[in-house]
Amino acid sequence: MNSKKLLLFVLLSVGILSAFGSPIDSLGLKKDNNKTYIVYKVENKQPLYSILKHFNLSLTEFKQINPEVNIPINAGEIIFIPIHYLDEATNALIAPVKPVEKVNVKKQEEIKVIEKIEIVKEKKEKVNGIPLKFGKDDKGNTTIQRLCFSSLHSDPLKQLLADQRLQALTAFLHPYEGRIAENEKDGLVINNYINTPNSTFTQMGWHTDSPRDLFMGQKIMPMLNVGIHLDTCAFDNGGLRVIPGTHTQGMFKLLFGKKYFLDNNDDPREVGFNINAGDLSVHDGRLWHRVKQSPNFGEASRRRVMYVPIVTGKYKPKDENSKTPFYHRFTGKVHH
Repeated sequence: MNSKKLLLFVLLSVGILSAFGSPIDSLGLKKDNNKTYIVYKVENKQPLYSILKHFNLSLTEFKQINPEVNIPINAGEIIFIPIHYLDEATNALIAPVKPVEKVNVKKQEEIKVIEKIEIVKEKKEKVNGIPLKFGKDDKGNTTIQRLCFSSLHSDPLKQLLADQRLQALTAFLHPYEGRIAENEKDGLVINNYINTPNSTFTQMGWHTDSPRDLFMGQKIMPMLNVGIHLDTCAFDNGGLRVIPGTHTQGMFKLLFGKKYFLDNNDDPREVGFNINAGDLSVHDGRLWHRVKQSPNFGEASRRRVMYVPIVTGKYKPKDENSKTPFYHRFTGKVHH
């Protein structure tokens, strides 16, 4: 499970976590001449060599960006690191956002409130053309396991999407103009995975997110998928798996590299994570990923996570008259 190999995947835990699993002292973003930089504070006993290697940055480029910085650098010094979207680097991009606070009881309660809204109580099959997924809890009560466009029914979740710490992630798509797709694609989705006899959502097979554009009649555009994890999920408990580097694959492998949603098999290239409640993840829409089924049962297997896409290109909002995309008609039959 060497996450150094992970490209364009970001894991944030309370503070900013790098792909190395160590804190990154990032102070935010700086934009200059249509370029975006991480504002980085040098740590104690941190040599310039390790920083350059960490960010896949040459000494020449570093000097060009930081002409006033003397070498050797000093602890506490502020330097600028360029962000290269879709970089071929061997390290992950580091999300230059301020710490994401831990998920607290109030946020968990908000999810319970959403489960009681009319569309859930009435067991509506779709919201804006996107199917909902229902299951039953251990007491036999109907529960929602996949709810799309959830922020449209919750003021706190709507405010969450407006948070500047999330909005800052749009910079990863530079030079494209990124936006949080609150009412596009599936909006803010709440997934509730649990391994029980009456569950309809225990895993999700290998897939990428980008080809959905093709079903919408447009070319594939750069996009990110942002996950806000509500439950702690250790690597051994299943959960998120990705195949590093697949965001650089050609169109053929993007479309036919695996059997979309049908293939749930382990892949020797895949990596997983020890995720804590409150972590935030970001992955490129072209990255092959899946949700591995937990080996546990009941509450020990529960994994709740919210996902919202950051998209580019033509604005395409959905409403109650929107048709169900083809891929959703298919995935509804293979998720279990």
